[in-house]
Amino acid sequence: MKQLENLMDYRQSIRVVDATLRDGGLVNDFRFTDEFARELYKTNIKSGVDYMEVGYKADKEMFDESEFGLYKFCDDDKIFELFGEKSDKIKLAVMADVGRCNYKEDIHEASNSPFSLIRVATYVHQMPGAIDMIEDAKNKGYEVTCNLMAISTAQENDIKVALDMLGRSSVDVIYIVDSYGALYPEQMSRVAELYREYADKYGKKLGVHTHNNQQLAFANTIEAVGDGVDYLDGTYAGMGRGAGNCTMENLLGFLRNPKYDIYPALKFIENYMVPLKESGVKWGYDWQYMMTGILNQHPRTAIAFTNEDRKDYTNFWKEISMQD
Repeated sequence: MKQLENLMDYRQSIRVVDATLRDGGLVNDFRFTDEFARELYKTNIKSGVDYMEVGYKADKEMFDESEFGLYKFCDDDKIFELFGEKSDKIKLAVMADVGRCNYKEDIHEASNSPFSLIRVATYVHQMPGAIDMIEDAKNKGYEVTCNLMAISTAQENDIKVALDMLGRSSVDVIYIVDSYGALYPEQMSRVAELYREYADKYGKKLGVHTHNNQQLAFANTIEAVGDGVDYLDGTYAGMGRGAGNCTMENLLGFLRNPKYDIYPALKFIENYMVPLKESGVKWGYDWQYMMTGILNQHPRTAIAFTNEDRKDYTNFWKEISMQD
């Protein structure tokens, strides 16, 4: 049972990470205007957000640059041009997927980079590659997190092995990632307890990244806060793949630290997120995403259902629930 003060007070160690351009970019192929990105940057500073994740370091040999916007690749020079030199008010972050980036070439020395934080994303079975990326980034002078994706489908013993490997690595923060939006708060609490065992053993911080398939992204995030998780991901208006993520505005409204301010977030939502939705960009909770969350499945089928503008929810349930 959580102590009440864990949810009523605030911890100085909490850090808020905005993932709107990165996770939100999965919805619109990373095609954000320069104005949108710069205003998001200013909003994050005004709201007290600690890190802004601006996208991916994707391998240009694997992905066609003409099919995506800037934030799929996050070239250092272009990020400098957009946001200027490093600020003492906010740190920029970028995600690198194991097997989908040329990290040795495209992630430069931190002293010459606009980024302060590299977020390594991996599945449990890719751990050797993840460790190599972590060490490469640390040697280049970055803060480093590792996002263990789709843990709701991984075997607990495999997760333990992965956590021990990460504990012995140079990573700074280990992330709990509910990729399929399948976890319930009670499960999140048990997962956090498992992660905490290894974090305490090796002196690591913990983070959480949630998806909203069952409208539990915010609930699972604040559950994790009460369990001692410090790094918290959110996106404005919940913009993210499929059902989206924990809403930044809910998160800022919940945190008691006076450094965080919800008002600039609401202003940005009014001026930029609402028009983006009205323009036809689709994300957020819907029944098809609820179904994949309940079944602990990747939302790719629900995304296809959405893109095809289908409304036959019962047929969709039969299709996905009867899979082998």
